Amino acid sequence: MEKQNKRREVMRTPMLKRYLIKFVFRLVIFVPIAFFYIKDKALMYEVMTDALVWKLAPIHVLWLVFMVMMLKHIFPTETLSMALRKTIKKKYDEQDNYSDRDLLHFIQDQNQRALVVMLIWLSFNAVFGILYLMNIIGDVDLLMLTVLYFLCDYICILFFCPFQTFIMKNRCCVNCRIYDWGHFMMFTPMLFIRNFFSWSLFFTSCVVLLKWEIIYIRHPERFWSGSNRNLQCANCKDRTCQFKKSVKAAKDAYIKSEEK
Repeated sequence: MEKQNKRREVMRTPMLKRYLIKFVFRLVIFVPIAFFYIKDKALMYEVMTDALVWKLAPIHVLWLVFMVMMLKHIFPTETLSMALRKTIKKKYDEQDNYSDRDLLHFIQDQNQRALVVMLIWLSFNAVFGILYLMNIIGDVDLLMLTVLYFLCDYICILFFCPFQTFIMKNRCCVNCRIYDWGHFMMFTPMLFIRNFFSWSLFFTSCVVLLKWEIIYIRHPERFWSGSNRNLQCANCKDRTCQFKKSVKAAKDAYIKSEEK
């Protein structure tokens, strides 16, 4: 009973609660947009662009949500996960006598893996860009793709991340080399739509990405659990990895049962 109670307490970490609330919020945005998209693309475009109050349309509200979200990453606060706050100097708790050689190996390995992720992502989205330029898909399709990425961002954080599992091989989001690439990935489709709202989202996401990469280049020791004690499991207060561990455990149990 005591072990079960401890597990329940861990499941109630403030950061995990916050992430679950954010996930539900993203679901609330995604579901109606997806519903209108599947039912009638023209209707979806009309619903998203028709002004409701003071010439504000739902698309403007969505733009504001996206923009505020990115600004919080440019100017991180205590409400954010250690996965993001590890870039801050005061959140660096140096591990005694860590190996510079091991740190260099970590940097080289993670940079190579990150490059693979970037090439895959750009190649994947280039397909949609080509389809858009050929007028096979339109603005509404790229908007739907962006909203899908918006939801998938938190699916990757909470439940399953293909980049983590198959390419980066990092232990958790707190230790993720590309954690703050999410907005750049989310708004990649917006590059192809030529207007202020779409380009402002894409280029702001580039600012988020550049800030992350500059700090990584200048202070890689903040990103490695071998040199930053705040990234070690024993010192983690976020515990946002628990659902991922449950999913992995269920998958491993299923594979073992099939082998028998």
